[in-house]
Amino acid sequence: MSGFHRFYWLVNLNSAVVFVSISYIQQSVAKNLGFLLPFVSAFMVMITIHMVHSEMIYKPKKGSPLLTTFGVVVNALKMCRVRYYHFCGDMTSWLDHAKENYGGWYSEIHVESTKSLVRLFPLFAFQILYRTCIMQIPSGYYLQTMNSNLNFNGFFLPIAAMNVISILPILFLAPILECIINTYLFDSKKHTRSPTIYIIAGHLTAALSLIVAGFSEIHRKHFPPVEQTLSGRVLLVSSMPCFHLAPQYILLGVAEALVTPTCSLLSFRLVPDGIQGISMHFLTLFNGAGCFMGAFIVQTTYAGSQGIWFPHFLHEGKLERFFFFLASLMMVNTLGFWTISHRYSNLHQEYAKGFRGSSLQEKLLQHEKNLKFYDSVLETTSTLSPVETFL
Repeated sequence: MSGFHRFYWLVNLNSAVVFVSISYIQQSVAKNLGFLLPFVSAFMVMITIHMVHSEMIYKPKKGSPLLTTFGVVVNALKMCRVRYYHFCGDMTSWLDHAKENYGGWYSEIHVESTKSLVRLFPLFAFQILYRTCIMQIPSGYYLQTMNSNLNFNGFFLPIAAMNVISILPILFLAPILECIINTYLFDSKKHTRSPTIYIIAGHLTAALSLIVAGFSEIHRKHFPPVEQTLSGRVLLVSSMPCFHLAPQYILLGVAEALVTPTCSLLSFRLVPDGIQGISMHFLTLFNGAGCFMGAFIVQTTYAGSQGIWFPHFLHEGKLERFFFFLASLMMVNTLGFWTISHRYSNLHQEYAKGFRGSSLQEKLLQHEKNLKFYDSVLETTSTLSPVETFL
């Protein structure tokens, strides 16, 4: 678990620096310079990777696990269609139709690996709505901050400064969570705890953040309007200080610290070694689907409410209703995930076995030992004379 926490800790540390520096330059110095700096940084990274390319560890290609996984699914669907979805023998899943023992094209280890990956799809699906809530930082929360007073003792704060507030809980909680998880999740032998409890807590925290955002929006409208210059435009905004919105950002940061490393842990450990990369890619794919889902929900609520729930000018609409609606969806999503969380609660047992995802490799190793034993017996008997063999 420490690897995931350290990775996300470094990513968010870099994000905090970028949000403060580039946003300040773009907002107060030069707008085009804010676009030039990320381009130069990415270009320098590509040059650095090219220079150290010869020093990287290269592993020869051994087939495509992704194509094999899709091939197992397609072959199982074909066999199911031929057999009219009739399960025969000791089949426990429709994917067993792809096994060679049942007329399929793939070995047992390929099919079992695919089954372990498919078992994670409900976990991935329940992260879509959660990622939609996280995307409120650059959308709904951004509108709230832009329409609040950014003047702090004569210093004009960049809007992205509030994003840093959502990153701070990750920077502080990641080391603490690493110690807690390593102590109570992996070192405990008698009292095992499921890592899914952190995902449930994170989902509840995200829903609570949306509720707080709704009440903050109601509170913001009670302040008198003032004029504020933003990127050369004069806007009429609320005189409420933007730091009044800090609790909702902090809650989303806590949710991200709880959910993202734990989902990565489950995606990595509950599948065999050969498809761990594919599992992580599917997690990223579903997270991206959550971003598109967020845009779809915004467009749907905007059209359904005729621009009232997600207005262009916040003082003319009811943005708090959108936050309360999304929070109710998140509560239902959390309840749904809680009902299936028991499927991913045996992480400690699989970790103790030393095999990540399945005990099938142990069976294959044992099978290879038996074959070597029988080969040695055959070699011994072949050196004997016919009389000795008969006796």
